[in-house]
Amino acid sequence: MRTNTTKAKLNEGQVVFGGIVTRYAPDMVEILGALGYDFVFIDCEHGPADLDQVEHMVRAAESFGITPIARIPDHAEQTILRYLDRGLQGIIVPHVDTGEEAAAVARAARYHPDGYRGVAGGRAHDYGIGVSMAEATAWINSQVLVIPMVEDVEAVNNLDDILQVAGADVLHVAPSDLGQSLGNPGQAEVRRVMSDVLPRIRAGGKHAGVGGNSPADTAAVADFIRQGANFVTVSAWALLRHGAENFLKAVKADL
Repeated sequence: MRTNTTKAKLNEGQVVFGGIVTRYAPDMVEILGALGYDFVFIDCEHGPADLDQVEHMVRAAESFGITPIARIPDHAEQTILRYLDRGLQGIIVPHVDTGEEAAAVARAARYHPDGYRGVAGGRAHDYGIGVSMAEATAWINSQVLVIPMVEDVEAVNNLDDILQVAGADVLHVAPSDLGQSLGNPGQAEVRRVMSDVLPRIRAGGKHAGVGGNSPADTAAVADFIRQGANFVTVSAWALLRHGAENFLKAVKADL
């Protein structure tokens, strides 16, 4: 059974970094692993990848030592089950706005006695080879990362209740949807709200995620980390664009 190295690093007090992959791209997953990113964030809320493709990207992650995590499209128990059964070691769940919703997600992602996830002996359990069902379910319960997203005003207002949910490991703050929920007041106001939310998450005993980061603004990322963020995501496409733009500018400047 595999150790969730990202969860281990978080629990050791480290900051972890993940690249967001929005479509079927196992080679990109492998590159992120080879570069030393801690996890890959497979986006199945906005991206088109199907379950078979997710499973192949999980295999790519496993082969390059990077934790496979997916943002799933909804809260449904069956959705959570089917994604986790692909072998993912974590799920990021959009628009979790109440403590009740966070608790339901956490229970759906874990087996008895911590939850009610349906039991199957597939790849998440090493196909039952060399491990008993009791051992496998206990291990998976200990390793899975459940990551509700804080991306609505309602979630901010209910943050204290969400923080009470034992099975919610990371609360991930998404600035774009949060800004929309706030009425699109501008980047400065969104960041002001985030600067309040991130320390509250850490003070509540949870890990704090932050998304919407730009490769061109590493100072802002560093500020978020100083405010408490320790689960940091960045778009793989944004990294590609940033590198491509810098390459063209540098070559043309030397001509």
